[in-house]
Amino acid sequence: MHPILKPALRRGWRDLNTVQFGMTPAHAVVLGPVDTATGSFLTLLDGTRGVPLLREEARRMDLPDGHVDALLDRLCDAGLLDDATGGGPAVEALRRQRGVHDRLRPDHAALTVTTADPAEGARRLAARRSSRVQVRGAGRVGALVASVLSAAGVGQVDVRDGGRVEPWDVAPGGQPVEAVGERRDAAARRAVRSVAPDRPPAPDRRRSGPAVEREDGAGEPRVFSLVVIAPRDGLSVHSPDPASAEDLVAAGIPHLYAGVAEATGTVGPLVLPGGTGCAQCLLLDRTDRDPTWPRLLAQWRSGRAGRQVQACDVGLATAVAGLAAAHGLAFLDGELPSSTGARWEASAPGLDWHARPVWPHPECPCGAGEGGNGQEVSVGEGPHDTMAE
Repeated sequence: MHPILKPALRRGWRDLNTVQFGMTPAHAVVLGPVDTATGSFLTLLDGTRGVPLLREEARRMDLPDGHVDALLDRLCDAGLLDDATGGGPAVEALRRQRGVHDRLRPDHAALTVTTADPAEGARRLAARRSSRVQVRGAGRVGALVASVLSAAGVGQVDVRDGGRVEPWDVAPGGQPVEAVGERRDAAARRAVRSVAPDRPPAPDRRRSGPAVEREDGAGEPRVFSLVVIAPRDGLSVHSPDPASAEDLVAAGIPHLYAGVAEATGTVGPLVLPGGTGCAQCLLLDRTDRDPTWPRLLAQWRSGRAGRQVQACDVGLATAVAGLAAAHGLAFLDGELPSSTGARWEASAPGLDWHARPVWPHPECPCGAGEGGNGQEVSVGEGPHDTMAE
C-alpha cells in the first residue's frame, strides 16, 4: 500500500491542532487534535512511499513507534486515505493505459470522495469498463445520456431508436448538427464512440439490439447492467407505456426513465424488477386516484400531438440528461440513487426539483407489491453533514 491523502478533498487548518479535509458539508471531515509533528508528517502521505518507508520517515521525525500505523488507521476509518497503487489487476490495467486514465482522472477523483475504503474509487472506475448499458431513445435527452455514460468510462453503451435525426434533435453533447438526416441510432452510437476514453470499435449490430442476448456457443444469456428509457414523445415520458419495458421486467433488468414532457423534466423511477414500483405500478396507482386517467391517455395517444414537434427546452433536456446519467452511474457503481422507486421532476420556469414516490402496486404482475415486500426507499432527502472528529 502507498497511502495518499485523497487529493480531491481540500485541506485547511481550523486552528493549530484541527485540520479539515473537504469543503462541502456532505463530504467534509474534521480531524483533531493533530500535533505539529503529525501535521508535518501528513505532507508525506502523497502516494510515493510505502508503509515501511513511512515508518522510517516517522522515526527520523522522532515520532513514537506505532504512531504511523495508528494514524493510518485513523485516517482510513475517517475515509480520508487512498492507495496510490492498490485496486487489483483491473485497476492496474487501467493505470497502464495512460491516455485513458488521464481522461477519467476527474471521475476517479469524484469516486474517491464518495467512497471510504482505500482504492475503492479506482476499483469502481475500473468496474465501469465491464458494464453494458442500453439507452432507448436518441433525442435531445437520450443521445446525451448515452454520450455522458460513455465519457464516464462505461465500457459498452448501445443506443436504440428509429427514424432519422431531425434538426430539432440536435443538442450540445448529443446529436450533432452534421447528423441531420442520418439514422438516429447510428448517429448516436457514433457520438458515443467519439467521446469514449478508449474509443471502442463499432458494435456488432447483430448482437446489440435486444435487452437479453445469447452468448455464442455458451448458451448463457448476456444482459445489460442497466437500460435507460428516454422517449422523445412527451406522453411516453409523463406516463410511460408498461409494454415498452415488459422484456426488462421479465428479464429482471434494472431500468431508469428520463425525459421531458411539455416543460417538465423527469428522472426516474429507477426500477428494480420485483423490488420497486414499475411503469405498470405507476399506471395502476394513477388510475386508482383518478378513474378518468385511462380515458385521458386514450385521447392523448390518438391525437395529433405525436406528429408535431415535441416541446423540449434544450437547457431542461440537458439538465435531465445529466441528472439521469449521474443516477445511472451511481447505480452502476453499486449505490441506490434517490430515483430508485421515485420520479424526480422539475418544471419551468421555477425548476424546483422534487421527488414523487412510485409505490409498488399490489395488483401489478411485476410482483414488487406482493405482500408488501417492495423495497423501501427514502426520497427527497438532501445531503447530510458528515463532519466528524
